[in-house]
Amino acid sequence: MKVLTIGSMNIDHVYSVDHIVQPGETQTTSGMNVFLGGKGINQSMALAKAGAEVYHCGLIGSDGDMFLEACAEYGVNSDYIRKIDEKTGHTIIQVDKNAQNCILLYGGANHCLTEEFVDEVLSHFEKDDILLLQNEVNLLPYIIDKAYEKGMQIALNPSPFNEKLMECDLKKISIFLLNEVEGEQVTGEKDPDTILNKLQELYPEAKIVLTLGKDGAVYAYKDERYAQPIFPVKAVDTTAAGDTFTGYFLAGLMDGLAIPEVLKMCSKASSIAVTRPGAVQSIPYRAEVMEALK
Repeated sequence: MKVLTIGSMNIDHVYSVDHIVQPGETQTTSGMNVFLGGKGINQSMALAKAGAEVYHCGLIGSDGDMFLEACAEYGVNSDYIRKIDEKTGHTIIQVDKNAQNCILLYGGANHCLTEEFVDEVLSHFEKDDILLLQNEVNLLPYIIDKAYEKGMQIALNPSPFNEKLMECDLKKISIFLLNEVEGEQVTGEKDPDTILNKLQELYPEAKIVLTLGKDGAVYAYKDERYAQPIFPVKAVDTTAAGDTFTGYFLAGLMDGLAIPEVLKMCSKASSIAVTRPGAVQSIPYRAEVMEALK
């Protein structure tokens, strides 16, 4: 079984601030770093670091060579990353003294996928392979439809949530991975149990992973429900915490681990990631996670 991510690649410009800037306010930053990011590549890197065979598909500009270098370094297959005449996607990220963040996203090359390119890439994958998607690239409805026709398992992290997602046939999704904010946006509900109940009512055949920040995470599938608390740590940067959880969850599924074991591994991996700055660089390797769980 292989996993394909069709997803974003962003150059993250991360600014350390006392507090998230307010409208009309000018604030001097205490630091600035440039990292590799984008939910798509973050999740591919998490999968690779968790030991999965992962292929990344996406578009970069001439300024995006660092992504090819990172794929080679971390073990992500980059055969389906193409360069085009457009700027690579980028973000402006503020991280405050409490490790909370806000993100301004420019899509750039991420929004230039074509149906022909998608068809070409999907032709290399088979029934039951996993396709991992987020909402930072274009053509999401087309990608979902074509992957569903092939019988692939489609995992979706509906982030960022916007009207584009409403154009997708979400009943074709096999696995939803979302946080409580996205859960509320999809269902209109605030209470985690009610969010899960509503998601199961809307998508009864889907596996659902709902992350709840300091309250951990919950998995739901038909009559099964499992809860996993967090491993408390002093957070430095929460930017890739959810992406780390996503990658480790799918890697655990591919390995056939029991769901409680998968959730525990995901929680530990995320707890390590938030103690480090950046996105891709912050994600731990599986050996480190398993050692920390001993």
